[in-house]
Amino acid sequence: KMKKQCDQKLLIRMKTECVPCSLNLDTKCPAGYTKITNGTGIPDCRYYLEMKTHTLSFPGCRHHCVKEFEQPECCQGHWGPDCTGK
Repeated sequence: KMKKQCDQKLLIRMKTECVPCSLNLDTKCPAGYTKITNGTGIPDCRYYLEMKTHTLSFPGCRHHCVKEFEQPECCQGHWGPDCTGK
């Protein structure tokens, strides 16, 4: 029996909000996402503090998160909702 359905694995990546690095230890990824960075995360961003007259920007940290999900797809040469079309 030929396999008609060939699911594609998709990796969705996202980054958490930029915060002071010291506060980033406890940052959690959104539900369903897995944190792939450790400790205080990656110091590759800036966060902003708004004062009355101006805005200050500081180096901060964020975490990288991934979510794996399977997208149903038909194998090559098949089509249709149930992948039975040829």
